[in-house]
Amino acid sequence: MAERGRRRRWIWAAAIVAMAALIALILQPKKVPVETARALRGSLRVTVDEDGETRAHDRFVVAAPIPGRLLRVELEEGDAVSENAIVAVIDPLPLNQQQREEVLARISAAEATKRQADARVAHAQADYEQAKRDRIRAEQLAREKVISAQALEQASNAEITGEEELQAAKFSAQAAAYEVKVARSGLVGFNNGSQGHKVISLRSPIAGKVLHVVEKSERVVTAGAPLVILGDPKKIEIVTDVLTTDAVNIKSGAPVFLEGWGGDHALRAKVRLVEPAGFTKISALGVEEKRVNVIADFVDSPNGLGDGFRVDARIVTWEGDGVLKIPVSAAFRNGDAWGVFVNQGGRARQRRIEIGHRNQTEAEVILGLTEGEEVILHPSNQIREGARVRAAK
Repeated sequence: MAERGRRRRWIWAAAIVAMAALIALILQPKKVPVETARALRGSLRVTVDEDGETRAHDRFVVAAPIPGRLLRVELEEGDAVSENAIVAVIDPLPLNQQQREEVLARISAAEATKRQADARVAHAQADYEQAKRDRIRAEQLAREKVISAQALEQASNAEITGEEELQAAKFSAQAAAYEVKVARSGLVGFNNGSQGHKVISLRSPIAGKVLHVVEKSERVVTAGAPLVILGDPKKIEIVTDVLTTDAVNIKSGAPVFLEGWGGDHALRAKVRLVEPAGFTKISALGVEEKRVNVIADFVDSPNGLGDGFRVDARIVTWEGDGVLKIPVSAAFRNGDAWGVFVNQGGRARQRRIEIGHRNQTEAEVILGLTEGEEVILHPSNQIREGARVRAAK
């Protein structure tokens, strides 16, 4: 009897333990399904992404030097014009003494602009020759292993930029000389009364194409009214307006990648200039923003892009290789620092980390993680320290 009683007690004890284990299993919280990614080393690129627009590197606006009747312009957009070709004809109105003084003032202003342009050419010529000498010295020093390949590349880029600036300065001087000629033609209207009727032929200052005909039909125009815009569509640049807070991190020579232009690959360009003056622009949300134009030149062929074409510009401000990085969606603010949840053996463990550079999708991890660790993406309110998690397939 005693033996039977002990056996019965053992059976009841085992049943109670099994029941407790079953209850504990039922009450145990289920594993939360999560998306995960591993901290890996690789390349990271930080960019400023904005809409950009192509434009002719050198635009020339042919304007009316004096008031008069503009005869119908026969040119169409896209027409090729040779240098000194007639692009518009004006039948001037007789000028009085006051108007003559105004024309003389415009002539003086145009001549002053011409002198300034000539000085800019001389300055650009000197800068280009100095950059050329620096490049030759850099090549010699690079052969002797005194300077790095990067320093040699910078010297070569400086020479290329100097040559481009010289060409641009020469174009400006050419346009300034044309403006002087146009301004002086304004005196024709003053002499009409004494020397008979004479029309003014406005000529192209360059060999290029017609970008836009501002005034097509015959009408009376005022002095200074733009008539035809000329340029070289093969020599174009990219203009991108960015926030001034982003512009301070953009340096001359920075790579630019152009997407959304209609092709199946990105076109390469490089920053030539961050304009020194900003402007105010109203955003789509009605917010006033301080922005500044960033000018870039094509490295690849423009592939049929012309003046005024839209592109998506990605301006590189920093890039590195061998960077330990994680998806941005894994990081969250933890007080004044950054934090992540790491999947350790099916448990979520909160970790404090230090983040360096980051872009829209990835972030550099400086401290707090090691390569290969699995972090939880988009951590929800269900994810807490020690929570049981299951990585979704």
